[in-house]
Amino acid sequence: MKLFVSEGNPHCVKALAALELSGVVPFLNRPVIPVLLLPSGQHLFSANAICQYLTLRSKSFSTDESKQLLEWEATELQLKVVNHHYMSKRLTGTVYSSPKWINCTNISWAVGMCDNLFLICVPVVFQEILADIVLGAALYPVLSDPAFEVGDLPSLQAWFNHVRELPACQSAAQKVLNGKGLEALKGFLQKQPVPHLQRRDSPPSASEMEESEPVMTQEEIEAAAQAWRKGLPRARPIVLFKGKRNVLLTSALPYVNNVPHLGNIIGCVLSADVFARYGRLRGWNLLYVCGTDEYGTATENKAREEGLTPQEICDKYHAVHCAIYKWFQISFDYFGRTTTERQTEISQNIFWRLHERGFLLEDTVEQLHCENCQRFLADRFVEGVCPHCRYPEARGDQCDKCGRLINAVELKEPQCKVCQQTPVVRSSKHLFLDLPKLESELEQWLDKSTSSGDWTNNAKNITRSWLRDGLKPRCITRDLKWGTPVPHPDYSDKVFYVWFDAPIGYLSITANYTSEWEKWWKNPQQVELYNFMAKDNVPFHSVVFPCSLLGAQDNYTLVNNLVATEYLNYEDTKFSKSRGVGVFGDMAKDTGIPSDVWRFYLLYLRPEGQDSAFSWADMALKNNSELLNNLGNFINRAGMFVSKFFEGHVPEMVLQDEDKRLIAQVCWELKQYIQLLDKVRIRDALKCILNISRHGNQYIQVNEPWKKIKGGDDDRQRAGTVTGVSVNVACLLSAMLEPYMPTVSQTIRDQLQAPAHCSSATLGTDGGFLCTLSAGHPIGTVSPLFQKLESEQIEALKKRFGGQQGDKVRALKSQKAEKSVITAEVTKLLELKKELAVAEGKNPEPSPQKGKKK
Repeated sequence: MKLFVSEGNPHCVKALAALELSGVVPFLNRPVIPVLLLPSGQHLFSANAICQYLTLRSKSFSTDESKQLLEWEATELQLKVVNHHYMSKRLTGTVYSSPKWINCTNISWAVGMCDNLFLICVPVVFQEILADIVLGAALYPVLSDPAFEVGDLPSLQAWFNHVRELPACQSAAQKVLNGKGLEALKGFLQKQPVPHLQRRDSPPSASEMEESEPVMTQEEIEAAAQAWRKGLPRARPIVLFKGKRNVLLTSALPYVNNVPHLGNIIGCVLSADVFARYGRLRGWNLLYVCGTDEYGTATENKAREEGLTPQEICDKYHAVHCAIYKWFQISFDYFGRTTTERQTEISQNIFWRLHERGFLLEDTVEQLHCENCQRFLADRFVEGVCPHCRYPEARGDQCDKCGRLINAVELKEPQCKVCQQTPVVRSSKHLFLDLPKLESELEQWLDKSTSSGDWTNNAKNITRSWLRDGLKPRCITRDLKWGTPVPHPDYSDKVFYVWFDAPIGYLSITANYTSEWEKWWKNPQQVELYNFMAKDNVPFHSVVFPCSLLGAQDNYTLVNNLVATEYLNYEDTKFSKSRGVGVFGDMAKDTGIPSDVWRFYLLYLRPEGQDSAFSWADMALKNNSELLNNLGNFINRAGMFVSKFFEGHVPEMVLQDEDKRLIAQVCWELKQYIQLLDKVRIRDALKCILNISRHGNQYIQVNEPWKKIKGGDDDRQRAGTVTGVSVNVACLLSAMLEPYMPTVSQTIRDQLQAPAHCSSATLGTDGGFLCTLSAGHPIGTVSPLFQKLESEQIEALKKRFGGQQGDKVRALKSQKAEKSVITAEVTKLLELKKELAVAEGKNPEPSPQKGKKK
């Protein structure tokens, strides 16, 4: 016979130890597993089988107890040892923990049997020691480690020490480990495949789950990683439902190259977001789409300034817009962009339909051309004096003061905004949308839409002024490179004018969201369309774009409700990125003021009927008075009374007349809130929320539950009723706040542990002020919702965003102040300009100046 063993294999220890005791044959080294070559030429590959064979060769016989132990070691203990080795990361040096992976009952039984068989210092027969050797070899990798914690089985280590001191075991270990100790075992185990868990038909018991940990194959690990990378499946697109109120919602597409300021945000995306969140709570089937407007000269010029391609500029600033709107919690169903194949496809389709039906004209246009820049100037890259109202900063397409559309060549004293040179007039052939030919059809549609839908007064007035003056053909092509190509062969060197194809972006963005986009955009009988914008965008949405769709004669969905805001100014001036005046979207986060507070204040002063102005002092006042002292104070007190006086459970409520009166007041405010938001009067509806919390504060103050809780049974019951009613009012406020302050709304519901559906139940079709938190309902931990804005903090922010440093430097120079004083202020100005450049993604270091000619 020949015995083959490998270095570092703990199973070889028991085979060699058995060999030593039997004295049958010498061993030969082989680098795999213990193998016994029998005289017959056959092999034994099981270490336990080898041990038992050698027992027979030595003319000894195994007892029943010994056979039981060998079976248990082979079927259970070996698997547990190897599993534990991998799960405890022994190969990386992790110390073994207490042996919880060993079934305490079994191992105690096993060790007890070994103790009975093993007679210390007494000559013993072979079969009595065999079980000790087999178990000891199996546990050798664990119990040989001095760092192993024995835990609640101290007799285990004592037994193992006795076995290890057997001469046969010492000799076998020395030969197998080759003097390397545990390092030899690590080398062996590193070469072994990851063990498989035993399959079973029934789930493991609780105790088994605690005692064992799963071991997975590399294939299982890779499969899990691949599944994880896929992420959540994309939500199924919102589809149109017959018989439901289907609302299609858009907010004006922001120019991609402009970082939106607070006025842009409240005028378009934030106002639309409030209405979208409200509509979803009401149970409408609502789709809210928006995206960046990416074509045009503005993008070309921005790319030139930053040394990038137009597409690179679009990619860069599209990401900026996405980050800003995400921080402001704008809940678009889809936020896309206009530089897509679908945009080209749909724009060109509408163009050809207009062309085929005779609604396009050819004409030669006189345009302003900058000789210095060597290009035709787009409307927004030329400024001058308005020919109608004499406003000195009118753009080449529209005057922001009087609101009238103009042609750039009509401007008095025009200037190129890029180089400040005076442009010249040149001729170029272009295509025009024949608005006069569509005027009658447009007026019929407008009469119906403005009378049946919700159009803001400014939207109606601006549209009427256009019609009153009579419509004129509108140019739809431009001499540019960056834009949607005009498909007509005679105009292949031109692109569509941005105000022709930008509104078509609503359609293409929806088409990129769902293949069923036509069910939304070619279905005026079943879809209500809301457009949100600032007032300067009104004529393009109420006249130019509707005429394009009417002329295409493809059953397009036209706007039913056009919601336009006035302008939001900054303090006593206009927002200006170049002058560092005002808060822009990418800066709001850095103020440390939560986005919900920004949302609240912007919506509180939303310019619905006239222009309004952002004011730091007023923002602090509204935060500290309306949010902290009114709304937050009421909700916090109601929750704290439940926690402090009623062990965190809503008390029983026995309503009296005063309670019923409060409930009636709240119901009236809720009704007003719904009526106002249905009419898109967003600012006024917000006041209803604050009115309810004022009623609640007064109700608590008059009833003094903190005093009544200390009185008799009647007083304690009264305190419970006031507290229960108040905490239900707080729950109602969480629902009403959801469109305005979504994070605060969720925080209130979390603190009150309110049902997930309470908001939709309150604001749904059949909703109202309901007792949502009944007696016995447990609430969570209550904490303050808002923080005070300190005057020092506000002053610092006002100074930071005031853009006043340049004015200060100019004033010092005009006063001929000392040079050192002027230098210090100039240094501050340069630092502010560097900060501004970094915020805009530009190089903060100024370009090197060319030397002066001598």
